[in-house]
Parts: sequence; C-alpha cells; structure tokens
Amino acid sequence: MDPATIGMLCGTAAFIGLIHTLLGPDHYVPFVVMAQAGRWSLARTLAITIVCGAGHVLGSVVLGGAGIALGAAMYRLAWIESIRGDVAGWLLLGFGLAYMAWGVRRAVRNRPHSHVHSHADGTVHAHEHTHHREHAHAHADEAAPSMTPWILFTIFVFGPCEPLIPLLMYPAARHSPLGVAAVTLVFGVVTIATMTAVVWAAYCGLMRLHAARMARYSHAAAGFALAACGLAVTLGL
Repeated sequence: MDPATIGMLCGTAAFIGLIHTLLGPDHYVPFVVMAQAGRWSLARTLAITIVCGAGHVLGSVVLGGAGIALGAAMYRLAWIESIRGDVAGWLLLGFGLAYMAWGVRRAVRNRPHSHVHSHADGTVHAHEHTHHREHAHAHADEAAPSMTPWILFTIFVFGPCEPLIPLLMYPAARHSPLGVAAVTLVFGVVTIATMTAVVWAAYCGLMRLHAARMARYSHAAAGFALAACGLAVTLGL
C-alpha cells in the first residue's frame, strides 16, 4: 500500500472517530454524571474514561480482526455488532434505572429534618440533621457506587464502534495488514482522546456549577442520565 493511501485512510479514521464520539453522548455522559455523583477526582474520572474507551474500541477490533482473518462476510459482522449494541443499550438502561432507584431511596433516607431544643435559660433553637448520614457506616453508603467503574467497563466492552469495521477495517484489509493496523490505531486513539477531552471539559464545568442543595439528588440524577443514554442507544437515536 502506498503512503498516500495509508494517509487518506488514517485521515478518514481520525475524522470518523471524532464525529462518532461527539455525536454519541453515551461515550461521555456516563463518566461525567457518575464522577459528579460519586465525587470522583479528575484523575480517577479520566483514568476510568480511558480504560472504558479502550475496552470499547478493542471489542470491535477483536471482532473485526477475527472476521477478516476468517474471511467472514461483512454483513455477518455488522449483524453481530448490532446485537452487541442492543445488549450494551439494555445494560446501560437497566443499570441506570437501578442506580436511579438506589439514588432516590438514598435521597429520601437522607432527607434533612429539624429538632427543636429548649434550654433552662429559655433559649430555643432548631437543630437540623440527617439520621442516615450520621449513623450509617461509610462502607454501607458507598457499596453500590464502588462497583460502578467495573459495570461501566463491562457495558462499554459490549458497546460497538459501529463505523470501525465496515468503513475502515474492511476497506483497509483490501490493501494490506499494515493498513488495517494503521486505521485501527488512529481511530482508537482519536476516539479515546475525544472521550477524555469531553469528559475533562464537562467535569471542570460541573465542578464550578456544583450546588450543595442538589447534592442529595446527585445519584438519582446520574441514574436518570444513564437510563436516558441507554434508552437512546436501544432506540438507535
């Protein structure tokens, strides 16, 4: 394969990787909302994003590479990719609904309330507190969120990179293995870099807009956002 053709395919791979990621909120919304709800540090958020992004790309790379090596028809691989997309969408939807239910329950249990105290000198004051936050053990409160990165990784491994196999890997395979490796690497790097950049920008923006009064509902809101992304994926939006 001549360098000009490789360069053209790599440029196409970079453009498709960028647009594919930007137009798919499911590539970055889950990390942003879970970082906000779970109070993840920026470093942890970006690390989880990169790992999940790598799993997302590698899932399609393995499938496409196996299909090319075995001489499988492209329509069969496209069918498998569509099945993977449905599974990922339903998993994200189910996890979002479950997390939202947990978040609502947590918010209700952690609802602040006041007690009025009277003293011998006639002083009266109200003391506002939450029983759940004061008496629950820390590990019990964080049990559900601690599994979130692993659940997200599993979902993203199932999630296909729809344009990678038909638009990039198969056309490159007609020329040489080097072409397949080049376009796959460029697509993967651009996809993961775009995910990371968007998550970083959104994370920094949300930290400035953090509202303490809404913190109690952050888990429920995160679950709703995850479920909405999952629903969009299952409906093909």
